[in-house]
This record gives sequence, structure tokens and C-alpha cells, in this order.
Amino acid sequence: MNVKNSVLLLCLVTMSFQTLFAQQDPQFTQYMYNTLGVNAAYAGSRGHVSVLGLVRSQWVGLDGAPRTQTFSIDSPLSEKVGLGLAIVNDELGPSKETYVDLNFSYTIMTSDTRKLSFGLKGGGRFLDIDFSRGNAQSPDVLFQNNVSEFLPTLGAGVYWHNDRNYIGVSIPNLFTDQTYDDIQQTVAAERLHLFIIGGVVTDLSPTTKFKPAFLVKSVSGAPLIVDLSANFMFYEKLRLGVSYRWDDSVSGLAGFQLTPQLLLGYSYDYTTTELQRFNTGSHEVTLRFDLISKSKKIKSPRFF
Repeated sequence: MNVKNSVLLLCLVTMSFQTLFAQQDPQFTQYMYNTLGVNAAYAGSRGHVSVLGLVRSQWVGLDGAPRTQTFSIDSPLSEKVGLGLAIVNDELGPSKETYVDLNFSYTIMTSDTRKLSFGLKGGGRFLDIDFSRGNAQSPDVLFQNNVSEFLPTLGAGVYWHNDRNYIGVSIPNLFTDQTYDDIQQTVAAERLHLFIIGGVVTDLSPTTKFKPAFLVKSVSGAPLIVDLSANFMFYEKLRLGVSYRWDDSVSGLAGFQLTPQLLLGYSYDYTTTELQRFNTGSHEVTLRFDLISKSKKIKSPRFF
């Protein structure tokens, strides 16, 4: 990264202080498809093996901006037990973090149609920070010690749901170990995150479903991050929607049910802060494959 771009990134990061300061965990616009990455209690809730891949490029055109790749697979082991694996690779400036977590859920019936799932996740985070790359601005930063560590992770969540609506609360990592702070350009303690997610599906007509949803992220010592979305599903094939991240961006979302098993999703974020002058937006692509046996063939695609 040259000096001009380094100075520019520092200025832009400062202007976007609230967004980045709260964004120690990877950020996703299509959180409605990546629920396992938000709450471990979601594992196995779809009733069959589900495999998801997601690629996100944030603030395209800006050197050192976040880039994230996710892979997850989850499945029910029985009517009550679900298991999942999630792998996330996240790059920001001079830092690279890889999360590897096993997710376990246990579900009980709270009524004839509603379930309450309890989730635990455990694994580790590989943290690699090389201050010779990225947006270092001073000799003091350049001479900081590089970091290459493995840090344990432990999280928990609850997820209350039926076929039409859901709400969940989770803490993705109870440990406050080290992470890279792009504001201070140094290694800092990771802050405790609290996620709240929810949504409801309504039939507008025999061919159209509507689902408003939300995701709230609370990070100790930082302002709330609130994502609000509204999605429509037409003829069980096409999904179109919009999303708004408070004081940060507006997004367009599209999903294509290519086959009963295969879903392709795309989102584009338009930044509403001063960063809009220096990047061409953020792109996110999701591919989800549901391994549905003929004996368990579903009548219509799940909207969450």
C-alpha cells in the first residue's frame, strides 16, 4: 500500500469510527442465510444437511478494506440434537483471522408448533498480524511485534422458532482475547458481542411471501449496530429485498432458487457515510445447498 492510499484509509477509517469500532466480528448483509454464523442454536434447525458458502468484499476499491469468506455445514443428528461446523476467514488491513467452530444445539418443544433450541459453540481463532503490510502510519506502528497466535473461542445462544417466525439471542465468543484494532492500528482486547436476530414470514398471496427481519449487534463500549431488512419471495423461486444498516449503508438483495436444493444469493451495499466518495460499494455472494432426500422432500423452500 502506497503512502497516499495509507493516509486515505486512515482518514476514512476515522470518519467511519462507529462502524469499524463495533465491527470486530465479521460483518454480513445476508445474515438471514448465514444464521449459523450468528447463533449456534440454529444448527440442524432446517431439518436436513445444509451447506453454505459466502464471499464478501467490503468497500471495493479501498486498499486494506475487509474481505471475508465463510463455509458452514450443519445437520440434525436426531429430533433434538443438531451439529454444525463453521469456518470463517476475515482479512482487514495487516490482520488475517480464521475462525473454526463446532456448533451444537439441543431442542425442546414449547408448544405443538414452536421449538426452543439451546446452542453452544467451541473452537479457535487463528490470528495473524503482520505490521509490514496494511495501513501503518508511523514508525512506532511498524516496529510493533507481529502476532501469530491460536486463541480459543466459546459461545452460546438460544433460538425460539417455528415455521413462520423466529427470534434468537447469542454471544459468539465469551473470551476477550486479542484482536486487531484498525482504529488504533495495534493489538487490542476483543470486545464482548451480543447478537439479537428475528424475523417473521407472512403470506401476501398464494404466490408471494413477505419477511421482515432484523439483526442487532451490541458491542461493549460501542454504539449499537442495527440491520433491518424486508424480503419478498415470489413463486417460491425469486427473492427480492432491501436492507438498511443504521448510519452506515443501504442494500439491495436478490435470491434465486435455482433448484429445490440450490439457492444463490447476492447483495450490494451502498455506503451512506463519507466513505461513499472513495469506494464502489460492498458485494456479497451466497451459495446454499440443501441435501434433501426424496423421503423428506419439502413442499416449499424455507424462507429462513
